[in-house]
Amino acid sequence: MSDQSLRGFVEMVQRDFPDDFVRISAPVRRDLDITSAVFELERSGKYPVVMFDDVEGFDLPVVTNVAGNRQLLAAAMGTSPDDLPLAYRERCQNYQPVEVVGDAPFEEIVLEGDDVDLTKLPIPFHFEVDAAPYITAGQIAARDPETGVDTVGFHRLMLKGKNRLGLSLHSRRRMYEFHRRAEAKGEALPAVITIGTHPIHYMGSMAYHYPPAVRKYEIIGALFGEPYRVAVSRTADLEVPAGAEIVIEGEILADTHEPEGPFGEFTGYASHRSTENVFVAKRVMMRKDAMFHSVASGTAADHILVSSISREAEILNALRRNLPNVTGVHVPLSTVGALMAVVQMKKTAEGQPKQAIMAALGTEFYVKIVVVVDEDVDIFNLSDVMWAVATRTRANQDMTLIHGAMGAILDPTSDPENHTLTKVGIDATKPAGKDFAERLIISDEQRARVRDILQKAQVRL
Repeated sequence: MSDQSLRGFVEMVQRDFPDDFVRISAPVRRDLDITSAVFELERSGKYPVVMFDDVEGFDLPVVTNVAGNRQLLAAAMGTSPDDLPLAYRERCQNYQPVEVVGDAPFEEIVLEGDDVDLTKLPIPFHFEVDAAPYITAGQIAARDPETGVDTVGFHRLMLKGKNRLGLSLHSRRRMYEFHRRAEAKGEALPAVITIGTHPIHYMGSMAYHYPPAVRKYEIIGALFGEPYRVAVSRTADLEVPAGAEIVIEGEILADTHEPEGPFGEFTGYASHRSTENVFVAKRVMMRKDAMFHSVASGTAADHILVSSISREAEILNALRRNLPNVTGVHVPLSTVGALMAVVQMKKTAEGQPKQAIMAALGTEFYVKIVVVVDEDVDIFNLSDVMWAVATRTRANQDMTLIHGAMGAILDPTSDPENHTLTKVGIDATKPAGKDFAERLIISDEQRARVRDILQKAQVRL
């Protein structure tokens, strides 16, 4: 039985990947310091889990950058970084029923009524442009008022007061629909916010294309390879991860909208776009030694890597139904883990790249650029991808424009009224069945030989 908690993951990193764990004991400010530190590490090419022991004015430590390292996520899944999307794709389909446990560690401290005070949590202020401190690692769970099936996922949460949070359901997916259905009945939507769960939980919660009756917790269990252990909360019998650090119970109000944002979003821009919903907290439960988990916002890998991997898996799953010669998909972090997908295939006939382009754009509406390349191109190396675009693409034949397609509400290039835009597909593959210029290569054997020569010359590689 695996440790499905956040602290279990942190302990694994400390034990097996000590170079990927940083503990900061010196005092830091809640405002700006925490997320800024993550960006400074990224600029140095480092993506460690970071623990801040002393946040000035608060009692709880803050852990961040938990999901910013592909190697660590792969280790948690027991696979390699390159195979992570494939492992995600295959496991997500083997749904596991949940295991309901009794008392959970997060019930050690229970605060209700006037004792509820969210301002005592070390909620970071991420960017100067943000309207307020934001809970970014909060996973919200709620049930469909009509079917009773629950869902869970990320939604940004703006601190408004002791028991009040602003939130945006801008993904317009299941949670948005659940709230719409409750609101149509004149009812608030009971909901629970969980802070501090294992990154595999985040990966499972980012799955989008699955049957309506399947629970996200069943997908998370599939990624763990065993039933996900949950406990029953005191709000509407909603189930929450048993290993959670902090649980906030309450409801998303009906027919209530208040200003929310701006917030530094995954696109790298301040976003004013919001559904302007309101969550009211009624109860807070937490471990006695709780850690507050925060996701570094903006374009930080901590914010976008999990969605990048889930999109890679979803697109790969869709493409391989009709194009088994697709060998890989990558959604780069440098294109904010969402807006561009690179598809690798062993092309056997003309028309296959365009088929892949249409299927990819139809699968993931956040994606607005799809580039298809041959097997000899490293899809994880954007320099190699752009080399293929520059040397194999004929603009008049190999570029496809799709006008008026649905885009992401947070994409600043989408129409602000209906969120549509023009999407593009680029066929950067060589012509099928024809002789084409031969690519220069250096064999693995020759690379190993010269690496040995350089190392003997004390050249660091």
